[in-house]
Amino acid sequence: MRDMSRSRLHDGPGPSQRQLRVAELIRRRLSDVLVQGDVHDPELNSMSITVGEVTCSPDLKVATAYILPLGGNNRDEALDALRRNRSDIRRIVCRGLQLKFSPEIRFRIDETFDRLDDTRAMFANENVRRDLDAD
Repeated sequence: MRDMSRSRLHDGPGPSQRQLRVAELIRRRLSDVLVQGDVHDPELNSMSITVGEVTCSPDLKVATAYILPLGGNNRDEALDALRRNRSDIRRIVCRGLQLKFSPEIRFRIDETFDRLDDTRAMFANENVRRDLDAD
């Protein structure tokens, strides 16, 4: 599991163990729901969506899911489909989780892979390679 939660939530001490545990439970359950096609939306069910990470607010009332459609294409369509079905997704995901409240689930595009590509491109740059080789 990637631990980028600290940078996404706030600049404070970082998420609690409970936040991390609940976020991972939601991530797994959300992934299962999307793979199994539990939401009755043909457009959503026709998409292959990866849930890279979920972060939770300190009060566990808001969960932000960082998603990416397969191949990185049709991002807006995937977000629209998820947002259109957010209440059904929330109900299905939170069923069976032992939480006092069912958190609101917000969806954002996971830009981790874009940043990795940018970093690789930067290191491949002739000037950067020359500077690194000089060290």
